[in-house]
Amino acid sequence: MERSSGVAEDGTVAGGLLTARAGVAALDDHGVAVALDGLIDGSGIWSGRGALAGIERTGRYLAGTWEPAAPDEGPGTAGEGSWARFIGRIGAVALRAAVEPTRDERRRRLLALLEIWADSPFADPEARIRTGLVRPADGGPAAVRDERGATVAVGWAADGLRKFVDVRTGLPAPPSLGTIEEVTDVPRGWGSAGQVRRLVDLVRERGPVPWDLHAVTVLRDGTGMGRAAASFALAGMLAAGYLPRLDDREREIHRLKLAEIEDGVRERGRMGPLDRLELMADVLPEDPAELWEPQGMRAVAERIAQVWRERYGRRTVVPERTFDAVVELNPSSLSAGRFCAAFTDHAAIRGLGSDLDTWIRNSDSGFRPFATAEDWGLRDFDDTLRAVVPNLFWVCTELPAGDPVRSGVPGLVRALLERLNHPGLLLDAGSLSRAVGHTVADVRDRFGSHPYTDGPEPLHVESADDGLTVVVDGVVDRRGDRSQPELYFRPAFYADDDRSRTLLAARADSRHSPALELVEWLRGPVCARIVERVEDASLPTGSYETNPAHSAPALTAQAATELGVDQDAAALYLQLLTLRTPSDRNIRTWNGWKPARHHKAAAVLAERGLAVEDKRARAGRRLFLPGEWIHAKKPYQPMEAWKAQLLGLERAYNGRLATPLPLPTRTLPELFAHAWGLVREGRGPSA
Repeated sequence: MERSSGVAEDGTVAGGLLTARAGVAALDDHGVAVALDGLIDGSGIWSGRGALAGIERTGRYLAGTWEPAAPDEGPGTAGEGSWARFIGRIGAVALRAAVEPTRDERRRRLLALLEIWADSPFADPEARIRTGLVRPADGGPAAVRDERGATVAVGWAADGLRKFVDVRTGLPAPPSLGTIEEVTDVPRGWGSAGQVRRLVDLVRERGPVPWDLHAVTVLRDGTGMGRAAASFALAGMLAAGYLPRLDDREREIHRLKLAEIEDGVRERGRMGPLDRLELMADVLPEDPAELWEPQGMRAVAERIAQVWRERYGRRTVVPERTFDAVVELNPSSLSAGRFCAAFTDHAAIRGLGSDLDTWIRNSDSGFRPFATAEDWGLRDFDDTLRAVVPNLFWVCTELPAGDPVRSGVPGLVRALLERLNHPGLLLDAGSLSRAVGHTVADVRDRFGSHPYTDGPEPLHVESADDGLTVVVDGVVDRRGDRSQPELYFRPAFYADDDRSRTLLAARADSRHSPALELVEWLRGPVCARIVERVEDASLPTGSYETNPAHSAPALTAQAATELGVDQDAAALYLQLLTLRTPSDRNIRTWNGWKPARHHKAAAVLAERGLAVEDKRARAGRRLFLPGEWIHAKKPYQPMEAWKAQLLGLERAYNGRLATPLPLPTRTLPELFAHAWGLVREGRGPSA
């Protein structure tokens, strides 16, 4: 067995015990951080050897069964000390260690940690343990122990403070390392020494708990989260860095595609390691053997769902076809679950259900000041605004009438408009254009001399506030370079006036901060007409706006007559003219066609020269408008040049399509009519 220098076969080193079990020494390396990813902070600090040994020595020191080599030495640190949160929450680690999807090399380290844990005071329900922050005296010890108990520093110093764990053995408080700034009793949940040992023994005797796909469904239906996120949560793996490293075996067990995996990663949203620990801390059965029973994992899923609902509420469960379509859409930084919830449960989303008061605060890290709000509310609102507004047209046109996400469009738009009308909301308008100026002093003639004063503390840099726009100076980096001033605006006061025109003229490239365009569009007539289309009951339930036979029947009939084709061929032609992704699969879904009916309509168009048959990369279809084809790489969609111009898409420098669709200027029936009008005028697609 490979050992670090100075480690004997019994696991000892000069000055004390390295680990309770000699076999753990070979596991005690950077792999521990990977196994615990998402449940600890600062995983990079865990990259050296000794994490398991550090936890083991800390427990033994607190129990009085380990002595350091010198009186002023402590047990040493394990990572940056966030493992202390496992006390009372070790069930989250145990769940990950037990289930089948966990990779074996990670499982070995998790089981080793659990064995160490079972032998420590951390697994003793009667132990009086606290954690907190202490301001130690200069040069003071890292651990102290006397007849009252023991205290150990478990992390490195930050701002003069260190994390600590203490155990009290008598009535007085245990000895302290310095001035205690914060302290709390640890929670008491699943994870007594007997439970932990029994789970470890069962995993080694029976193998990991077999995966239950039905339990994933139970969790998905009980929370409204996506299938991928539910699968990861059930495996104790709802973490950011853990999931992209899934190997082929793990993906096969989860039964997930790559796009679903990436979406499941985004589901975590603002969850931190402590949130994940508390979600899974008490979901294991009192007797771990129940996990191997036929309904064992389903009971775990129900308990996770209950905790999730208590903490985050329950989302509306949307049809799987809708969810899968949103996963494929890949709406920016939002997971499919959070995207759908914006439409179905917007009142429960931070920043959407009530007005949001924001302010500009100084950065603690030497960066420029930034806009913020309580509890990540501004980040959630901004993420939602940027994700849903550019995709609102897609929701209304490519989801069927009666779909809960589509039906939620009017309510979501009203909520967004209400929030934007709140005077206390500030949004990022991008950087000041270099052509306009480089400091606040350069633009006082535009934005006045009144500084920003709405925040809880004065800004460390110069600012100007004209009531609509706030300009904040950049900061100077270590090389002496100054960043451009940042612009913020209050959408409640954004209108067709001089102040708003001054803001528009002063900002840099809008593509990096499109909030102004999004606000204008939401308040504009096109958005209002799209909302009216959703509220109009004329579209039959289950049918799609993308099918002109339903959304523009008179136009389809006119096109059929003038082209001399049947209704199916006319509808297909209008779809080829206007729709961004008229793949064979989409056409059959939108029109309710079987392949034979689709082929018949396509053959008519090809025979008349209205379309050409071909095979092109990433098109998903064999029928195209005549004329030039423009290529594109993911996530952008290749399409005919005529259609790209119709939709307002611009080519990149290399001639490809590399920009997202602009905000729509027409409803889809209006776009059908516009495209058909161009054809009638002789300006349609041609070879």
